[in-house]
Amino acid sequence: MGGGGVVVIVIALAYMLLTGNSPADILGGTTSDAGGAGEEGYVGDCTAEQANTDAECRLNAAVQSLDAYWAATLPEQGGVDYELPEVVSFTSAVDTGCGSATSSTGPFYCPADTTVYEDLAFYDQLSSQFGAEGGPLAEMYVTAHEFGHHIENQLGLFERADRSGTGPESDSVRIELMADCLAGMWAGNAATTEDPDTGVTFLEPITRDELDQALSAAAAVGDDNIQRRSGGDVNPEAFSHGSSEQRVKWFSTGYNGGTIQDCNALDASTL
Repeated sequence: MGGGGVVVIVIALAYMLLTGNSPADILGGTTSDAGGAGEEGYVGDCTAEQANTDAECRLNAAVQSLDAYWAATLPEQGGVDYELPEVVSFTSAVDTGCGSATSSTGPFYCPADTTVYEDLAFYDQLSSQFGAEGGPLAEMYVTAHEFGHHIENQLGLFERADRSGTGPESDSVRIELMADCLAGMWAGNAATTEDPDTGVTFLEPITRDELDQALSAAAAVGDDNIQRRSGGDVNPEAFSHGSSEQRVKWFSTGYNGGTIQDCNALDASTL
């Protein structure tokens, strides 16, 4: 998280940006001059109680926990120093280093400006449109997944991968599954990751119910589940993120003690 440990909020004043962008378009670097971002503000530190009840505070807490975890883990396992990404919480629309995006895009990471973008309304969509259980850890999983892309970018995997294609064995799917696994690594260690300023752990030990919430979120954004809920047939050749089963599997690999090497879906023989 950049900017001194806060989450930047962007509120769009005009809904003039392109609509219909997919996460693949954003990650591929699609650009547009249409529209513009609006006012910016900052969210300071929140109390633990606020983090339990307020989505913006929960995002802030998740970001701080993720920064602390990867600052310690990436140099040890990846051999590179961790660089803090920016985190932008936006409403309706936002301009990014990868182009313009709207809420319909969903959360995404832009490698061009090393920033995670989230419209917090997506958390409700996880349940209402995709059938996820919901819950705080499910929301944090979304943020942790996007941070996983930042880790991949730092490791040079975005440059190696061909993210333009689709299909069950495509690099697009492999990059997404690895991000799920890296999110699982963070979740599996979050209860022992301490705030460097206070020495207090960011999360209480994760319960089985909370873990199920995260797994439910991972399954909800599987390509097969999204295709079914969109009223179509399951077409693996159109997969860009992996099946529900795969997303749960790779998150669980990271959660159950996996390392960055274990999470390297880009080079995995099987998914």
